[in-house]
Amino acid sequence: TRLGISSRFVQGERVTDEATLEVVISVLAGLINKELVATVNTMGGQAVGISGVDGAITEGRIADVEKGYVGAVVKVNTALLETLLRSAFVPVVAPVGLNAFDRSANAPATLNFNADVVAGEIAAAMAAERLIFLTDVAGISDQSGKFLSQLSSSEAEALMTSGAASGGMMPKIRACLRALSNTATTCIIDGRQPHALLREIKEGGSGTTIQDIRVD
Repeated sequence: TRLGISSRFVQGERVTDEATLEVVISVLAGLINKELVATVNTMGGQAVGISGVDGAITEGRIADVEKGYVGAVVKVNTALLETLLRSAFVPVVAPVGLNAFDRSANAPATLNFNADVVAGEIAAAMAAERLIFLTDVAGISDQSGKFLSQLSSSEAEALMTSGAASGGMMPKIRACLRALSNTATTCIIDGRQPHALLREIKEGGSGTTIQDIRVD
């Protein structure tokens, strides 16, 4: 608002022109990333703030010309993340990455990636045990507004197809489905609740769990 840049969303994702891209990089990879890192470190953790550009963690191409410089993830490189984790650091990853595929001569080297999408791709690439999204609702509800605590991948897809899940919930559900290809459990929980993440890790069941039961 201060810079006079208006926001527009398509299918739950922010349209990113060149001016918006500069703000995204400055705020997400700069101010917000460092605030999160500082919070973790002052509470006794060991966090390191990076972005998808560092170590070429996320490489992609322009997803849709209608969305501008919004990236579609093509490749995730986990080497830097694995190095930090082995050294007991918590990587805090800002969702900007490299414009590495089909890039035109005048296009920027960096793209704005949807944070939900990046989380799902990283979880899948690293075979994470869990993927947990913190949002501003209790979880996923059906078309009548009934809260759903458990969903299979097919049920989650049906909610998107029917339009019961829409807006910003769509990228989260898609990311959960992507992560399920190589991840045990995905959850969408209410991040406004005190200690929401800690409670979910220790106890579970605080939001909507999307999981396919596997029989060995």
